[in-house]
Amino acid sequence: MNAGAGKASGDTLLFLHADTQLPPSAPDLIAAAIAGGARWGRFDVRIDGSPGGLALVAFMMNWRSRLTGIATGDQAIFVTREAFQACGGFPAIPLMEDIVFSDALRRVARPACLQEKVTTSGRRWEKHGLLRTILTMWWLRLRFHFGASPDDLAREYGYAAREN
Repeated sequence: MNAGAGKASGDTLLFLHADTQLPPSAPDLIAAAIAGGARWGRFDVRIDGSPGGLALVAFMMNWRSRLTGIATGDQAIFVTREAFQACGGFPAIPLMEDIVFSDALRRVARPACLQEKVTTSGRRWEKHGLLRTILTMWWLRLRFHFGASPDDLAREYGYAAREN
């Protein structure tokens, strides 16, 4: 993500998970938020998938993000280049990088929380089940908060280490 930001030529950066789709109005909404004084922000999320309860999960994610000012990559984080540089970009960790990044941005400014929804894949919830996925995510976050290694957490989450 930092490498992409380094190659980008614009003054506004957008970080979008590969399995998340922007609404057609996203460019205009981002431009309006930035023109209105936002230094960074994110979209509300809708989770696409078959398990019942995904609408409630998305509602709770959006509510939690509004309350805490913390955004996840599923929410399509956008940021001015100036704010990106002020917070030092994304940390070089394999998991929780979006949490650390948005926490650093939150110290620069509150996020613009756009109500328009991005759509993200519910494949993890489909594969592991709703309750198990929620509990796993919160357990990983709790452990990270108390100092667990992001590398260990990433392996547990199912991310394989990258070869250099």
